Amino acid sequence: MTSQQPPFAVEKSLDKWPLQIQGEIVSVEGTDSVACRLLEMGILEGEPIRILGYAPLGDPMEIRLRDFQLSLRLSEAQRVTVRTAPLPVD
Repeated sequence: MTSQQPPFAVEKSLDKWPLQIQGEIVSVEGTDSVACRLLEMGILEGEPIRILGYAPLGDPMEIRLRDFQLSLRLSEAQRVTVRTAPLPVD
């Protein structure tokens, strides 16, 4: 086990993650225009991602991807599978 991985990896869709959890993108499901648009926005396998918050009614959600923030509808976030990753040490 390396310091880059948690003791266990949990994979679930992005819309199921709680706030401030950092993860790594595993995959984007689908081949339609929505899936292509997610890939064009930089939601790519291996990229670190963090959930920053949710709108007052729960949709959309705000994420941090690389050095920018992005809002996604929960229906879009359901297509993104994320694996847990350790939080960076400050």
